[in-house]
Amino acid sequence: MTRAVRQAQASSGTRRVAIAGNPNTGKTTLFNQLTGARAKVGNYPGVTVERHFAPLELDGLGAVQLMDVPGTYSLSARSREEQLAIQAVAGLHPLERPDLVVCVVDATQLVRNLYLVLQLIELGLPVVVALNMSDRLAATGQTVDEAALERELGVPCVPIAAARNQGLKELRAAMARVLAEPRRGLPGWRWQPSDPLLESDLKTVQKELPIEWTHGEEGRARAIALWALLSVDESDELHAIPANLRAVVARRRKLAEVSGRNLDEEIIRGRYDWLDGRARLFLRDSGAGVSLTDRIDRVLLHPALGFAIFLVLMALVFQSLFAGADPVIGWIESLFAWLGGVVGDALPNGILSELVTEGLIAGVGSVLVFLPQILLLFLFLGFLEDSGYMARVAFLMDRVMKTLGLHGRAFVPMLSGYACAVPAILATRTMERQRDRVLTMLVIPLMTCSARLPVYGLLIAALVPRDGSMPFAQGLLLVGMYLFSTLVALVAAAVLGRTVLRGPNVPLLLEMPPYRMPHLRSVLRMMWEKSAVFVKEAGTVILLCTVAMWALLSFPRSRAADTAPEPQRAAAELQSSYGARLGRAIEPALAPLGFDWKIGVGLIGAFAAREVFVSTMAVTYGVGDANAGSVALRERLREERRPDGSRLFTPLVCLSLMVFFALSCQCMSTLAVVRRETGSWRWPAFLFTYMTVLAWLASFVVYQGGKLLGFA
Repeated sequence: MTRAVRQAQASSGTRRVAIAGNPNTGKTTLFNQLTGARAKVGNYPGVTVERHFAPLELDGLGAVQLMDVPGTYSLSARSREEQLAIQAVAGLHPLERPDLVVCVVDATQLVRNLYLVLQLIELGLPVVVALNMSDRLAATGQTVDEAALERELGVPCVPIAAARNQGLKELRAAMARVLAEPRRGLPGWRWQPSDPLLESDLKTVQKELPIEWTHGEEGRARAIALWALLSVDESDELHAIPANLRAVVARRRKLAEVSGRNLDEEIIRGRYDWLDGRARLFLRDSGAGVSLTDRIDRVLLHPALGFAIFLVLMALVFQSLFAGADPVIGWIESLFAWLGGVVGDALPNGILSELVTEGLIAGVGSVLVFLPQILLLFLFLGFLEDSGYMARVAFLMDRVMKTLGLHGRAFVPMLSGYACAVPAILATRTMERQRDRVLTMLVIPLMTCSARLPVYGLLIAALVPRDGSMPFAQGLLLVGMYLFSTLVALVAAAVLGRTVLRGPNVPLLLEMPPYRMPHLRSVLRMMWEKSAVFVKEAGTVILLCTVAMWALLSFPRSRAADTAPEPQRAAAELQSSYGARLGRAIEPALAPLGFDWKIGVGLIGAFAAREVFVSTMAVTYGVGDANAGSVALRERLREERRPDGSRLFTPLVCLSLMVFFALSCQCMSTLAVVRRETGSWRWPAFLFTYMTVLAWLASFVVYQGGKLLGFA
């Protein structure tokens, strides 16, 4: 046992085990299976953007602390998020050194995954290799000789299938053995640089490494020197790198460039030459021919056919959101209508009764009716992600995005934007260049997030007749809105990338996992967690906003309303409210879009959260009609009239409103996270301004253009 390991164990009574690995290797799935923790599971690089901790009981050792490290292809790092991986596994300040690293590799992509294993071994860390997805090797036409692999690497290698809970007992036993005897997982360097010039570079850089990084260990110092040569340059965003280390690395890289050497290529090729030279000893071709994944990819990655299949698949998904969720939506509507009636009858007439029935029950209920659609959306997306298909979608879109000046990997967080812009913006951390991250942040809010779905669902339901004469219209309209927002986001990326944020293109490096049967428990867990966020917002943010909107629409109390006949009393109270005054103040700016002051009040409320628009509309029309609690909001919109008696929510107005919602930045949380990620108010202010102007102009063109064409 090395002196550093003994010191690390002495500093804490609990041993620390890091779970590391490439993205898409099932690393977080293994973490969840071992500990029962509810960490996020995903199929894309950078999904795990923070460390997760959980206790694990090992036979003979008791509890150890398991740590889930961000997924990374190597320990080379030029962004802040990538730096976390090297800090976590190497124990660089301010993180503590782990006592063991379990490196999860995809057995179907073995040689490429072993690159990271070599780096971990070089750092002098006790290592156990978990050969995940071993049950899928047969489909790839390959077999792995685990004993031969152990001999070559010098560390324990355990075949597992994390999603099926197979091999985990053997893995826990191997972890316990190495923790008890660290030498079992410390084989020393497996390759050595052969170029004397590279050796000179390493020795020069080693002299500038802080002692707290190397702990006085020669092998570890050489490994960190290699890391510095690969990672530290003038464009990196690494933190806490000593100035003298930066200076010496810059000099060595400059000398190499002058002499015609490529340092990055020398280091990377050295490791891969070692792996390729030994692959035949542990990796064999079983003669099964072309794998199933390759045969499927010939179709799904076809430039034309693959994209058409994606569009058809999305159309089916979105049509299912209406067809599958509509019966449950009707049941929820009836439940809240019944609850509002019961509570209203039980309470005496007055402000309290109105607050509870029209503010709380009607407002929150009008949002929760869309929970079935959101559950189905997350379920479908979860299956597509876990099957490996969404990585293919990103690959297909890269061909388009390259022409727009945006890195192809940007489409990964953009896809996440279909669920919510906040985690999607956080997922940009793994992109190397600050320019690419900021540009992606500026277009992610244009993607149709789940918060827009309740608004679309309400307006489409009000727009499309319920007589069955247009059976596929609802799904097609929803698909159209998703396509519209995606196309606008791509065009916005092209414009911003050529004006505000100019920069060169960089090639796409994206994991293409083999197709697999989705892990049902992981998909359901993801669906539950994302939907729970929506429900939590309905019970907190949306509830508070709903009550605030109810107050704006209910006060001050009008004396004229008190003396008005009963049928006109509610309308008179609404006309004199603070909300009506605010709505009328902005109505001149909204009138060219076809909106009245009531819609304006809804847009103001929606800035807190887009879903609040639905509850605000429920409160607005609920205050105007004492019987609104028993009538579906969609029916009220169909019946609403302008002062001249004409219908307000015509198809043209509904379309104009959906376009406005598709393009406007009505989300305080999104602006807040952009401020945090960029460290400046400049970019969130720019984001809000350009999206608001874009939304107004597009809505204006839709409404006024429609009127010129003769649409009502």
